[in-house]
Amino acid sequence: MNGGEQTIIFHNKPRIVAGYGIVGPKEGEGPLADYFDEIAKDDLFDQKSYEKAECKMHLLAIERAIERAGVNESDMCALLSGDLLNQIISSSFSARELDIPFLGLYNACSTFGEALILGSIMIDGGSMQRVACSTSSHFSTAERQYRYPLELGTQMTPTAQWTVTGSGCSVLCREGEGPFVAAATVGKVVDYDITDANNMGAAMAPAAAYTIATHLKETDRKADYYDAIVTGDLGIFGSEMLHQLLLSEGIDIAHVHMDCGKMIFDEKQKVHMGGSGAGCSSSVFNTYFLQKLHSGELRKILFVPTGALLSKVSSLQGESIPGIAHAVAIEVE
Repeated sequence: MNGGEQTIIFHNKPRIVAGYGIVGPKEGEGPLADYFDEIAKDDLFDQKSYEKAECKMHLLAIERAIERAGVNESDMCALLSGDLLNQIISSSFSARELDIPFLGLYNACSTFGEALILGSIMIDGGSMQRVACSTSSHFSTAERQYRYPLELGTQMTPTAQWTVTGSGCSVLCREGEGPFVAAATVGKVVDYDITDANNMGAAMAPAAAYTIATHLKETDRKADYYDAIVTGDLGIFGSEMLHQLLLSEGIDIAHVHMDCGKMIFDEKQKVHMGGSGAGCSSSVFNTYFLQKLHSGELRKILFVPTGALLSKVSSLQGESIPGIAHAVAIEVE
């Protein structure tokens, strides 16, 4: 089977040999608590600032994923990593502590999907043997960068989502055991002229719909080919919007759709539309979904991390919020 204009079929089966996911205490109180590898006792991770805390969390996720893969830091060919902070400092400062070649990435909350695709291309093409893919986010760092000072105690709007404090890392190898990346569809930037920075679901859903539809068309597959189609952090409102957008194209995914942002919290936690953030999809994928794939409960998933490509400056200038989503098909034999 060949891919299409945006879809890559991987013939050498890049393996996800290990994953690791760390979250903060609020996430640890949610419905996925039993799946996370590590739950921090507080949001500061014994650091002096939330930014330093996110960096420590990110570094730990990378180190422990590599350890779980049964290889040494010196065996890694590259680290592909990103986060939401200006100049992706959580990723670059984590890489500072590692003796691994570093490629910093930014596609907002879809960055983990971008990392998996680029890492798989490198491994499938034979240029690298082992790569680590990681992202992170932190409620307190993202909130004061993108919205308001934490000290204001600003109330969330009804459509807002809670930025996940979490980090996840996958180790991809050319050889080994584990689920493999079978195909990937690189998304395009889609803009439906959403300007509300407190409605990320609406900004990202059109991009997710476009990428999912493109993937299914270019692979000549139906939605039920997959046991689950997993979006990154559309939340409740964005997920409903995604279903309607795809139904308008004759595609029904409601029976197989799952969203990491909906899964990570429950309604009792008062997070409005659910979770978001670059660490949302990576922490849930590297724990819950990898465990389901390893157990055989899930055998084929389409993993679609989603991102809102805004900045504080663009929002203040009245710009709309473009969205992006990448699709990664992951299977077990």
